[in-house]
Amino acid sequence: MNKIIYLSFFLLITLLFCCCKSVLSKKSNAIIAQKILGNPNYLAISYGGYREKTRDIEPSISEIKEDMKILSAMGIRILRTYNVQFKEASNLMIAISELKKENPNFEMYVMLGAWIDCKNAWTDKVPNHDIESEQNKNEIERAVALAKKYPEIVKIIAVGNEAMVKWAANYYVQPKVILKWVNHLQNLKKQNKLSKDLWITSSDDFASWGGGDKSYQTKDLEKLIKAVDYVSMHTYPYHNTHYNPEFWQIKNSNVKLSDTETVNAAMIKAQEFAEKQYNDVATYVKSISPKKPIHIGETGWASISDGLYGNEGSRASDEYKQALYYKSMRTWTAKNKISCFFFEAFDEQWKDSKNESGSENHFGLINLKGEAKYALWEMVNNMTFENLKRDGKTITKTYNGDDKKMMLEVKTPPSASIKK
Repeated sequence: MNKIIYLSFFLLITLLFCCCKSVLSKKSNAIIAQKILGNPNYLAISYGGYREKTRDIEPSISEIKEDMKILSAMGIRILRTYNVQFKEASNLMIAISELKKENPNFEMYVMLGAWIDCKNAWTDKVPNHDIESEQNKNEIERAVALAKKYPEIVKIIAVGNEAMVKWAANYYVQPKVILKWVNHLQNLKKQNKLSKDLWITSSDDFASWGGGDKSYQTKDLEKLIKAVDYVSMHTYPYHNTHYNPEFWQIKNSNVKLSDTETVNAAMIKAQEFAEKQYNDVATYVKSISPKKPIHIGETGWASISDGLYGNEGSRASDEYKQALYYKSMRTWTAKNKISCFFFEAFDEQWKDSKNESGSENHFGLINLKGEAKYALWEMVNNMTFENLKRDGKTITKTYNGDDKKMMLEVKTPPSASIKK
């Protein structure tokens, strides 16, 4: 009898051990932010699916599903969104959920943005950058609700977008506001009200993370760096071709280069500029929190501009330069295990609705006609988008695939002697 009891007990313990081991094994293989950020098999991109000149007309779930299939074909596995006050974020969750049901192998994860403002932001009143908007609480609550409802999709919450940088004069807040909400979300994790594997960050300009002007290097920023699970920094050599053009302008040289060689050389310097800003942030962040991961939450290059970055300005805007920057950033970040949320997947025309040629409308890799820009021409050649459509249009190449026609619009950077 004792042998039977002993044997039964042994079998029970063995069964429990096997079950626990199986659960732990599944948990260790779970898709979590810590494992996918910096993983070159999980390419990241910024996503907005708006087609019209106003955000009042939001993309439908079926339109978002079209976009998800296109991005998945490109190898994109992580999306970045910017706010939850519109339906697009919740509709994105529904779209991804439906695609996962239709195809269990479909993978798409989200860095969910919660927009943060100061008091009086975007009104006719003077913004008060020391006091936050009353709407921030609601925005955080909406983000928490989506993270709870879709834990298999939402892997990161980003508190604010360029919300601490002072050139965002309409809405920026002090770091203590971002810190408050980051701590709130971290406390929800400790209370098991959010998954402990959900990573919390804030996505902001390199300067806001201490990589530029030392005035940003405050005690509150130090606390924020310690509080986030990782630092999400932005770098934009594109904008700096106007605002900080020393690296971009052509200087007198005895070496004569062709126009294409000159552009290629300029884009190498643009890449180096981005790397320097990343390294400057890393130097500061590591001095405070040595093991803190740092990823690129946003960078990009517009293909059209009639303003500061166009032919009468820094001449930075065309599809050739965009393609060079996209490919060099993908190569560099993959090599260094840095996630890079390239801005952005598709052109959106609401951002500068009164100016069709405004640069903010043209950061996408695919335009509103369903045409892949030069950065993606090779994918079109390789039938990456076969049987996929956007708004009823097959994905084709811009310029009808005529690279010579495209290159006619490529301008070399201005000489250093030209005054802006």
